[in-house]
Amino acid sequence: MQIGMIGLGKMGANMVRKLCRADIHVVGFDSDGKSVDALINEPGFNAAYSLDALLNALQLPRKVWLMLPAGKATSHTLDELRLKLAPGDVVVNGGNSFYKETVHAAELFREAGIRFVDAGVSGGVHGLANGYCLMVGGEAAAIQRIERELNALAPGPGQWLHAGPSGAGHFVKMVHNGIEYGMMQAYAEGFALLAGKREFDLDIAAIADGWQHGSVVRSWLLDLTAQVLKGDQALDGIAPRVPDSGEGRWTAMEAIEQGIPAPVMSLALMSRFSSQGHGDYAAKLLAMMRNSFGGHVVVKQEEES
Repeated sequence: MQIGMIGLGKMGANMVRKLCRADIHVVGFDSDGKSVDALINEPGFNAAYSLDALLNALQLPRKVWLMLPAGKATSHTLDELRLKLAPGDVVVNGGNSFYKETVHAAELFREAGIRFVDAGVSGGVHGLANGYCLMVGGEAAAIQRIERELNALAPGPGQWLHAGPSGAGHFVKMVHNGIEYGMMQAYAEGFALLAGKREFDLDIAAIADGWQHGSVVRSWLLDLTAQVLKGDQALDGIAPRVPDSGEGRWTAMEAIEQGIPAPVMSLALMSRFSSQGHGDYAAKLLAMMRNSFGGHVVVKQEEES
């Protein structure tokens, strides 16, 4: 059993390790050669330092799994694979691509006689130990070709989802991440309220730990939050800046397109924009408007610092 893995970052590298430990041989390639070198000593792993080297090392018919960032890195690699693979080969896009782009890519591969699967993958850096949540889209015949790999990566055999046709896997993963945005925002706001009640001198880490036992708000996300707070409740060295990824934006766009209200997920995304400084101009203008109509004090940046 053999598969190629393109993209050996945090997720891709641990997926390689999990596959190898299930006696599935992996040929791995990353544009950063150091990421390839880091896996050299993993039994069952074969290093490739170019896409051509990876494809040449795979037995026919080939199976190739991508774990690349959404955008140019993925689209460029898919274009190359479509030209270099042969009918009967299988491509799995396991990165977070926009589902509409996935539907289009699947059609192009279908025309070339190459089977295509989209796989939403959740589990982060803990997937190696706990297994990955896999949300898969594509034709049943294509998914059957990678069933052993799916079983090896999932928490247990059969514990993965065939969500539907091409694009469905990435669509379900997109909504999954939108829900994740909302959950994280709710936890963050709640713990901020607890931390702000200074007269009670609350032990925030102890509260997080207490909520892990029998509470309706318990979750793995809360478990991870509790671990963070046990190490540092004040978070003094952490900048209040939260990046966002494509899935949050795509989820908000989908809600608008369908006309379905999704205020929690959308506002969680807006909160991230605000933390990135995208709301600074609006806040400055608000301060000036208040000064203009009511003579309210405007705080200058040098005064604030």
